[in-house]
Amino acid sequence: MHSLLLAMSLAGLTSATDIEYIEKRSGGGDSIYEAINDDLARYTILALGCAAAAYYIWQLVFRFSRHLRRLASFSDDRQRAFAWIKEHIIYASLFRNRHNREIQLSSALNMGTLPSRFHFFLITGVVAMNVTLCCVTTPFGSAESSLAGIVRNRTGTMATVNLIPLVLMAGRNNPLIAMLHVPFDTWNLLHRWLGRIVVLESLAHVFAWAIPNAQKKGWSAVGKSLGGSSFLLSGFVAACAFTALLMHSPSPIRHAFYETFLHLHIAIAAVSMGFLWVHLDGLVAQTYLLASIILWALERGTRFFIIVYRNCGRESTTATIEAMPGDAMRITLRMARPWTFRPGQHIYLYIPAVGLWTSHPFSVGWSENEDSLSDEKSLPLTNQDLLSAPHKETISLLVRRRTGMTDKLFRRAANAMGSKITLRAFAEGPYGNIHTMDSYGTVMLFAGGVGITHHVPFVRHLVAGFADGTVAARRVTLVWIIQSPEHLEWIRPWMTSILAMDRRREVLRIMLFVTRPRNTKEIQSPSATVQMFPGRPNIDTLIGMEVENQIGAMGVLVCGNGGLSDDVRRVCRKRQARSSVDYVEESFTW
Repeated sequence: MHSLLLAMSLAGLTSATDIEYIEKRSGGGDSIYEAINDDLARYTILALGCAAAAYYIWQLVFRFSRHLRRLASFSDDRQRAFAWIKEHIIYASLFRNRHNREIQLSSALNMGTLPSRFHFFLITGVVAMNVTLCCVTTPFGSAESSLAGIVRNRTGTMATVNLIPLVLMAGRNNPLIAMLHVPFDTWNLLHRWLGRIVVLESLAHVFAWAIPNAQKKGWSAVGKSLGGSSFLLSGFVAACAFTALLMHSPSPIRHAFYETFLHLHIAIAAVSMGFLWVHLDGLVAQTYLLASIILWALERGTRFFIIVYRNCGRESTTATIEAMPGDAMRITLRMARPWTFRPGQHIYLYIPAVGLWTSHPFSVGWSENEDSLSDEKSLPLTNQDLLSAPHKETISLLVRRRTGMTDKLFRRAANAMGSKITLRAFAEGPYGNIHTMDSYGTVMLFAGGVGITHHVPFVRHLVAGFADGTVAARRVTLVWIIQSPEHLEWIRPWMTSILAMDRRREVLRIMLFVTRPRNTKEIQSPSATVQMFPGRPNIDTLIGMEVENQIGAMGVLVCGNGGLSDDVRRVCRKRQARSSVDYVEESFTW
């Protein structure tokens, strides 16, 4: 009934009899708006659910189309109908061509990145929805005291109900990532903006109570009211905690002190929810807070279970860290239990010896089984002994030295004998793998520096799939941009295995660009399918050459610094009207 009457009031169809009926049932005029607030909270959840369902249907259409394309190995020209949408919305930067290139004010001050045009529309939609729901049915022409009470209750209810998607978007195990194929960094962006909305609604809730009382009795009376009521005091502390979350999370602070920010963020969020629970005791809005707390507990519990299951057994997970040229490390994890690895996945790595509670995301570059033979002096002598020897799953990462955990880890490895050290580790995951390149006849992979880690599994998978006839790929081109030929050592054992794969020469071409060679003699192409060039690549020329020789639909995947990603994005946008080119960007913005 509340929902029906609200819809009628929005349409101007609610009569005086309807209002009188609600007043009698609710116990007064103010209770009318309490009922409406509850309805609007439900509409918020319903609107977000409908948006997710619509996007899910959109994704199903494209997934089915890609599946048919992979089976038949043909170019899906029907997707050209979406060329304008991809060029001007999905792939478009907000202004000109800048999206993933960081706004660096100085070497120590990073302002983050600009959202894409599609992200901007999502943010605008979330903001518009909250503004609309906070203002609709509000009687702005009523008495000031009555209006303040309605605004106070409305903003408080909206702030509480928004905690549900806020907590859901922040989780690594967010089920919507796999369901909607939306990457974690997009959810992280929405989490930050929805958090700002929650803080603003909380402040509006507090001021809508404090200002009218201060006007009547003075600010000293407001202070006395806070001290004499646990209901008011707990709400005020919760609002202060929400504000603290906003104040310590701007991009420069977050990037400069990320590990401190993360743990402080979690602690303050727990404090704010605890005091908010006391404040909402006995109110309907406490149900929405309970839902957000349950989601948070489930996500944390899932993460704990994954860590224990993956890393604890008869043996524990260990990490062998090898210092490499160019301030990089190759980390080989010997897992306590095997896991199914797929291209595009990443893990969160914990190494207690250098950071007890610190974890960082790293793309998995290689995965294989290795024999774990006995440590006894005698070796297995029979084939049966060899076959029965246990196999241990190894996962390899390539990590660039930065600050904090990676800097400590690099220094410990570099100072060890043989520039190699083995430590106890915990791997959380796998996460990711929302993109697949199996349905494209032509695949182009751009990597900058350690971004090659993300692409090596795709190259391995596509070459094997071409030989087995399980993927549509007929042309695979890997473009890797490095500063020095020494950086080739990072992936030499992995690339040696790929170059030895069956029918590799028929499908794979590798182009290496060395931006800072010491002399031209270092630049020597090993073969026609593995070529080296000095300087930076011309992205427009390289993609243009592939488009001219394109077989089927073309997929372009990039993983590198923001400048490289923006250049590849710009060129792919230009090609939308003339060819079927899909652009996929792998990034982790925080």
